[in-house]
Amino acid sequence: MIHTSTITVRHYECDAYGHVNNANYLRYMEVAAIEASAAVGYDEARYNAMGTFWLIYETDIDYLLPLRAGDVVEIKTWVADFRRVRSQRYYEFRRQGEDALAARAVTDWVYLDRETQRPLTVPPEMIAAFSPDGAPDSAPRKDVPDAPPPPPRTFSMQRRVEWRDIDMNRHVNNATYLNYMEECAIESLGSFGWSLERLEAEDIAIVARRYQIAYKTPAVWGDELRVTTYLSDLRRIAAVRHFQIVRAHDGEVVARANAQWAFIHPSSGQIARVPEAILTDFADHVAT
Repeated sequence: MIHTSTITVRHYECDAYGHVNNANYLRYMEVAAIEASAAVGYDEARYNAMGTFWLIYETDIDYLLPLRAGDVVEIKTWVADFRRVRSQRYYEFRRQGEDALAARAVTDWVYLDRETQRPLTVPPEMIAAFSPDGAPDSAPRKDVPDAPPPPPRTFSMQRRVEWRDIDMNRHVNNATYLNYMEECAIESLGSFGWSLERLEAEDIAIVARRYQIAYKTPAVWGDELRVTTYLSDLRRIAAVRHFQIVRAHDGEVVARANAQWAFIHPSSGQIARVPEAILTDFADHVAT
C-alpha cells in the first residue's frame, strides 16, 4: 500500500540559503503518514475513538537534493513492517515530474495507549488494513549510533518549551527537536567566532546531509531543556555533529542525534574545502 502525498513548498518553510528547512521535511513526512493512515481507514477520529496513537521513536533522513519555494513535492510512503508494538515507515521525496530522489527517510513508530502512554500490541485488523497482501517481513533496523565521548569544549544552550512547540498529543513535536538542534548548532558556530556573516564572506555554507534522531522521552509545555552539541570526524569537506537534549531539572535524556554535515560554496552549490582556520578554531570542540 504505497501512498503519495503532494505538497507545494511555501516561502516561509525555507531557510537562509533558500532551501527547505531540514525540520520541515519531518513535518512533510508526518503529513504523509497521517494521510496514508487515513486512506486505509485509520484517521484521527478513529484513533481517538480507540484511545490510541502512534509516536515516532527514531528518524533517519538523507537529504539528497535541495527543495525550494514553489517546488511541488511528491512524497511516497509505505509501511515496511510491523513488530509487536512498533512499525517502520519509509518515505521518498521527489519533485513532481522528476525521477531523482530529493530525500529519503525511515521512521520507527511505537503504538501507544493515549491515557497510559504505554506501548500496545498492534491489532491484527490494523496490520491487515495497511498490508492487505499479508504482513511484510521484518525490516532491518539500525539503532542511532552512540556519540563518542565529548571533547574538552562542548557548547550548550537552554530552551524553554513554548506553547507553539506542542502538538496535538501535548508533546514537543518531533520536528521541533530538530529546530532546537539547528539553533544550537548555529549558536555554537558563533561562539567559536564563525558567524553566518563570516562564513558568507568565506563563501562557505554548512548543510545537513543526514540526520539520525532518537526520541527517548517526551518533553511537554514548560519543560526547561538543555541542548548540548560537539563535533567528530571533522575533515576537509565534512563533519559529524552530535546533539543531546536533556531536561534541565532531572538530567533525563529527551532526544539525541547525529548529523552528517557537508561544506559547500553557496555561490555555486559545489563541495567546498574547509578553511584551515576552521580546523584550528574548532580543534578542542572535536571528539577523538
